[in-house]
Amino acid sequence: MGEVLALVEARLRTALGEPDARAAVTFLGTDRIEVLRFVDGDLVRYATLGMSAQPMADPTSALADPVKGPRAELVLTVRGGLADTDKVLRPLAVLAATPQVEGLVVAPGASLDVGDPLWPGAAFSSVLVAEPGGLVEDLDLDAPMDPVRFLPLLP
Repeated sequence: MGEVLALVEARLRTALGEPDARAAVTFLGTDRIEVLRFVDGDLVRYATLGMSAQPMADPTSALADPVKGPRAELVLTVRGGLADTDKVLRPLAVLAATPQVEGLVVAPGASLDVGDPLWPGAAFSSVLVAEPGGLVEDLDLDAPMDPVRFLPLLP
């Protein structure tokens, strides 16, 4: 688990630079989820770290495979300074914990809802999961593990 997360963080740093802040959230019965903040001019990017520690399991499977299965992290990009977007840290951690809590496989095309505004004053409580590969390239892991995909979120 730790080795995968170290590789994921290295990939995020290579693609987005050094994070200027990070927060950690632990939910009862789940692994720790961190959210890293990267500032690039007027853009602020938030990336989860911890969702990919374990493969996501198909909720219809009787047993979860501890090695094989899709792995992902979430990346949200917003324009900085227009709202208190740093309040999105907890909702992002909630979304990243969804595979562990609900046995859900997060994939492109999915809609994820936290039930409350993503940050104070936001007009939306959900995100659409977009196709990976643009901002942060997939991270290949040693076989038989699936690669880590960095899924952009669209509010």
